Amino acid sequence: MTQKICKLVGILNVTPDSFSDGGEYNTYDKALKRAKKMIKEGAEIIDIGGEASGINSKDVSVLDEMERVLPVIEGLNGIDISVDTYKSVVAKMCLEKGVKIINDITALRGDPGMARMVAGYDCKIVLMYSKDDTPRTTFTRKIYNDIVNDIKKFFIERIRYAVRNGIKRDNIILDPGMGYFLSDDPVPSFEVINRLDEFKDLGCELFISPSRKSFLGGDIKGRAIKTLAASSICVYNGADYLRVHDIKEHKDVILTVSSLIKYRK
Repeated sequence: MTQKICKLVGILNVTPDSFSDGGEYNTYDKALKRAKKMIKEGAEIIDIGGEASGINSKDVSVLDEMERVLPVIEGLNGIDISVDTYKSVVAKMCLEKGVKIINDITALRGDPGMARMVAGYDCKIVLMYSKDDTPRTTFTRKIYNDIVNDIKKFFIERIRYAVRNGIKRDNIILDPGMGYFLSDDPVPSFEVINRLDEFKDLGCELFISPSRKSFLGGDIKGRAIKTLAASSICVYNGADYLRVHDIKEHKDVILTVSSLIKYRK
C-alpha cells in the first residue's frame, strides 16, 4: 500500500462567523462530535480556530477565544491538535495543554510576544502569508510582480525574525495563503498552487488550505469538487500538510496522488 506523503488536517471552527461553517460547531458537544468524526475519517491533526478571519468577522477577546478553544482541546486528549491563533496568551494556554502546532495567520506580526513565547516550547509554528498585516482579510486587489518570488521574500524575512527570536528553523512551517489572503483576484491562488514546489528551496515544510476558498468561485456549498481538484494539485506539487473541511474525500485524494508521485518519472 502506498504511504501517504501529506498529512491531513481537519478544520474545526468553533466560531459563530467563519465564512464556510460559522455556527455549525460552536458548542462543546458539536465540536467534539465533529472532531471525532474527522479523526475516524482519516484526519491526522485537528486545527481548532476560535476566531474567524473573514472579511465580516469580528474581533474576539482573549478570554472568549480561550473559552471556545480550551474545553475542546481538553476533550480531544491524545489527538494531535493545531490551534489557529495569533495571540500569544491563547497560544501559551493551548501549548500547556499539549497542542503540537500553533497556526499563526499573521506570521508573528499580530502579537509582538508570540515569537518569544513559542520559542520556549518544542512545537511547530505555521507562518502564513497574507497581503494584509491584520488578522482580517479584505476585498483588496493585490498586484504582484511575481507572486511566488514576492511571497518567498516575505517568508525569508519572517523566518529570520522567528529564528532571531529563538524559534528553531526545523519547527517552522510555511503557508502561502489562499483566496482573499492573496487578492480578490482568483489568479494568484491558482498560480501559487501550480508553483507550490518552488517554495521547497526555503527548507521548510509546506502547509496549504484551498478548502472552499473564494478563488474557486461559485457558492460556498458548491465548492467541494473544486476543492478536491485544487487539493490534488497541491499534494502533487509538494504540500506537507493539507488543511480541509471534507476529510473522507481528501484521504482518497492524498492516497491516489501519493501513488501517482511514486510512479512518476
